[in-house]
Order: sequence, then structure tokens, then C-alpha cells
Amino acid sequence: MPRPTIAITCSVGDIRSGDWDEHAAFSPMAYVRAVQRAGARAILLVADEQDAEDPQELLETIDGVILSGGGSDVAPHRYGRPPHPATADEEPHRDGFEIALARAATQRDIPVLGICRGMQLLNVAYGGTLHQHLPDVLGHDDHRELPAAFARHDVRIEPGSLAAAAAGATTESVLSHHHQGPDTIGHGLAVTGRATGDDSPEAIEDPAARFVLGVLWHPEEDERSRVVGALVGAARERRRSSKA
Repeated sequence: MPRPTIAITCSVGDIRSGDWDEHAAFSPMAYVRAVQRAGARAILLVADEQDAEDPQELLETIDGVILSGGGSDVAPHRYGRPPHPATADEEPHRDGFEIALARAATQRDIPVLGICRGMQLLNVAYGGTLHQHLPDVLGHDDHRELPAAFARHDVRIEPGSLAAAAAGATTESVLSHHHQGPDTIGHGLAVTGRATGDDSPEAIEDPAARFVLGVLWHPEEDERSRVVGALVGAARERRRSSKA
């Protein structure tokens, strides 16, 4: 059977390439490598206004979705909140596209994995809200200790959950870099992972779906992590069952 195709959402912004300043679509290669290591084909998805209006044709071509991380915050108006001074670098076209994509993919039972920003966006797509600056809530910035560096901490995962099956454990040492996180949890979602130090939500999932999981950490950056492989496995199984 052909490899499943996993679509990875990406950022759009200004980058330096050689002597050129470019406005470009880009993604860290860690996402691509993680998908390829798991035996799937990786493609990058750029926000598209027509697909945001109706993603169904796009979804005919893919077997799974990664809502990736990135430096931009989900725009607060998407969940009915005024902006916090620490909320920055919004990508409004990306927000609208990815929310439509997440909703349509879950309706079609296409496996979805939200990572960091993608987990936050998944919560918003289900009608939830976000804490816009976790240090205001937690009293510390342990989830983003240094600029451009991952913090390592432990997550306690609910036994029997999709998150536990994906991670292969009920305690996971993870890499994270975020200053936002879920506040009100989206309709139908369950919190199945929490940071051991402060009990803040680190994993959410839809128990009614084949595979809809959001993790606030970065499994693509850790070659030992099984989470991206679990998404690929679910996509492969869906592809197999749809061809049967």
C-alpha cells in the first residue's frame, strides 16, 4: 500500500535566503523528518482562502494533518477575547484556514495532531479559549525559559487515553517552548495530559474521534517520541480501511 500523506501546516513570514530578503512559506524540517521517519510522505500546506471556505477537495488528497507550531499567536478575536500585550505576530489568514481545516478534517474522521500552537488552535476550533500569557496565570515562565531554546519538563498523562497510547507512557519528559495554553477547554475535548510541576493542560483529545490529539510540547524535536508515529499509524489504518 502507498505511504500515507501527512499535511503539515506552515508559517508565512519574512526570511533571509542568501543575499535575498524573501516573504516565504516555511516550516522547521523537524516536522518533515518526523513524518518521514514514521514511514509517511510529508507535504506542506500554506493558508489558502478558497480552501478556508471549503477544505473538502483538499482533504481528498491527504490522510492526516499536523497543525504545527510557530512563532505567531492565535488571534484573540477568534475566541472572543481582547488582545493581551504579550500576544504578538498574528497570522490571520493562517488562523482562519487552519480552524476550517481542523473542523473539516475531524468531521471526515481524518487523523489530526496539533503541536504547540496547533494544540492551542485545535482547542479554539472546538470552541475553547486560551490563556494569552501563562506566566500571568502560573507565576513562572518555566515552559519558555530562554529565547530560541526548548525547556524540558515532565507531563503526567491519563492512563487509557489516546495521549498515553500515542506517547507509549503515562509520564513523558517533553520539550516545550510556549507562553500560551488552553483556558476554557473546547466542546467535546478532554484534558488528558498535565505538566507535573504546575498541573497546566499539556494534552487534549476528542474521545469520540479516531485520532484528534493536541500536545503543547514538541514531539517532532525528540527522535525518541512516538507521538508523530502514532498519527502516521492512524492515517495508515484509515487509508487501509477506506480502500477495503
